[in-house]
Amino acid sequence: MLSGRSFILRKILRYCVIILIVITLNFLIPRVMPGDPLINVLGEDAALADPALIAKLELKYGLDSSLWDQYLDYIGALFQFDLGYSIDKSSQVSELISENMCNTLLLILPALAISSAVSLLTGSWCGLHRGKFLDRLMTPASIIIYCMPTFMLAMIALSTFAFHLQWFPLGHQSSSGLSGLKAFFDTLYHLALPITVLTIIGISGKHLVLRNSVMQIADEDFILVARSKGYNEETIVKRHVLRNVLPPFIAMVALNVGLLVEGAVIIEIIFSLNGMGTLLYDAVMYRDYPLIQGCFLVLTFTVLISNLVADILYGLADPRIRDSARCSEEIR
Repeated sequence: MLSGRSFILRKILRYCVIILIVITLNFLIPRVMPGDPLINVLGEDAALADPALIAKLELKYGLDSSLWDQYLDYIGALFQFDLGYSIDKSSQVSELISENMCNTLLLILPALAISSAVSLLTGSWCGLHRGKFLDRLMTPASIIIYCMPTFMLAMIALSTFAFHLQWFPLGHQSSSGLSGLKAFFDTLYHLALPITVLTIIGISGKHLVLRNSVMQIADEDFILVARSKGYNEETIVKRHVLRNVLPPFIAMVALNVGLLVEGAVIIEIIFSLNGMGTLLYDAVMYRDYPLIQGCFLVLTFTVLISNLVADILYGLADPRIRDSARCSEEIR
């Protein structure tokens, strides 16, 4: 049997190749976008600017060399953990990302934890009690929310609960001039609606997948055998149903991180929150190559690391994955 250590090493090697591809695309995509980052620096007088000034700015931001040389410089800077210098905001990209990443994590982490716990409970219950009131309520609602664009759900929530009902603030991270517990509860009050929207988005997809998985497992022959042996329903659910559902659920939670990151980017823009979404939006609008590269790189690494952890946990939790890897190795 393929050892757990070999399984982990194979996964890490595969992700290293993916990271190299991501880094390359991360460098190329901003440069094929229309627009010039120097126009933002020079403003409306860019066309009338002194060629010597343009050459000086190109030298300052490393835009005077060939594309291949820029790529090599970019790779070398990454090995030194240097994400570059923002053209628009005149600051180190790493400092800008560290300031805004914490605000994004305040959205993603609570939404991920709450949506995972709620979907595990509701999906399991609805799968075991199909046709009941909660199942008839949750399943259509989850389908509608899952098919709805993130920005639409966020705009509906903002318009209804913040603008018309005035239950929540219209946006921003917190009120100014507060400290201590007042600042903490004020931030919680401002983030309550965005976190709720992101949580609902996370619940919808996981609930549907988990419900269908539980329904499929509940109809298997080994569940019928367990019932014929006299096991009560609680024991069957814990030992047989949930034990078979948890490995794919772990992978699904990791895949959901990517969706939550994407949703957080949109929600931050709509709710005027200072996070990675707003930072990335500004970088794209002003064609700030270093900042675009840094934001995309950090967000991509967040998704890749979560998927790597999920792959490892999935393989360790389900021996069939390691057995399939061993069989593939023997065939080759």
